[in-house]
Amino acid sequence: MLNLPAWQRCLDAEFGAPSPGGYRVQPEDFVVDEQLDFTPENHGEHLWLRLEKRHQTTLDVVKSVSRLCGVTLRDVGYSGMKDRVAVTRQWLSVHLPGREAPSDLSESLAAVGITVLAQARHPRKLKRGVHRTNHFTLRLSGEALQHPNFFDRWEALCRHGVPNYFGPQRFGPEGRNLQRAEALLAKGWRKRDDRQGMMLSTARSFLFNELLSERLTDGTWCQPLAGDMLMLDGTHSVFTVDAVDDDLIGRAAALDIHPTGALWGVGELAEYQVADYEKRLLACHPMLCEGLVKSGVKRSHRALRARLISPSIEILPNAVVLSFALPRGSFATAVVSELIAHPDFA
Repeated sequence: MLNLPAWQRCLDAEFGAPSPGGYRVQPEDFVVDEQLDFTPENHGEHLWLRLEKRHQTTLDVVKSVSRLCGVTLRDVGYSGMKDRVAVTRQWLSVHLPGREAPSDLSESLAAVGITVLAQARHPRKLKRGVHRTNHFTLRLSGEALQHPNFFDRWEALCRHGVPNYFGPQRFGPEGRNLQRAEALLAKGWRKRDDRQGMMLSTARSFLFNELLSERLTDGTWCQPLAGDMLMLDGTHSVFTVDAVDDDLIGRAAALDIHPTGALWGVGELAEYQVADYEKRLLACHPMLCEGLVKSGVKRSHRALRARLISPSIEILPNAVVLSFALPRGSFATAVVSELIAHPDFA
């Protein structure tokens, strides 16, 4: 049975392991604001709602909106999944052709803990993964803040970026989603058993984290290698390199490009130096790798590193408040794990 790997940190070699600390003690300690790079056009068949929630998952909100508007779950669109123990803000869309939303929709949502911040019509459904960034405001506390290297650790992350791990929430409580994914792939993945593809995503996330952990261990997670597919910062544009020169090394140091790791699936394995990492991953987890290929999911790539966008820090008497944005799909827990020791990252 698969177990979740221990988090490998990029700063331990320089600063040692972080001291104990706390975060997300209450939802207001973890605020997430989803950012699109466009606005609704104020006309069309879809009603877009900008909502704020606490102590609920995105799917909980989708179910509430679906029920109150009298539509199916498929008629409700959203871009990204947001944390439950947090204050989160994001857009949802509801397909309401030729009719208005219930006049008491805002009041009904408020009764179940969801606040409508804005609404507008748009011609199209909100699709998964169209937001540009998530902005985080995080309150940290505890012993770690008293350690003399806490602020050095933060500044190092701002300069060099953070390991782009999939966060522990991707794998479910105690890694149960990973166990489900393993069992499903072992018997042969079928869409009817995994309608949303969550188990495929869980398995690919695990393999990516394993590969990233190995490259963290040998110090190559932020350095281009021969055979790497490199991603341009702020985009999903990629290009493969057969050899590494000073120009690529300089661009990586400036956070202009990032090495990537495979999201496993149908496609060619890497070549040159990177091939060794993928061969070891295949040797260690043949059932997962082969099950993903048999499922038909296409191989893609994810940056091994994420850059903190517009980072800042506020010092309070017994806490600090961090503010930064990350590209969509990156997890704030990867930042927090570098700064404090917490059971979530054990």
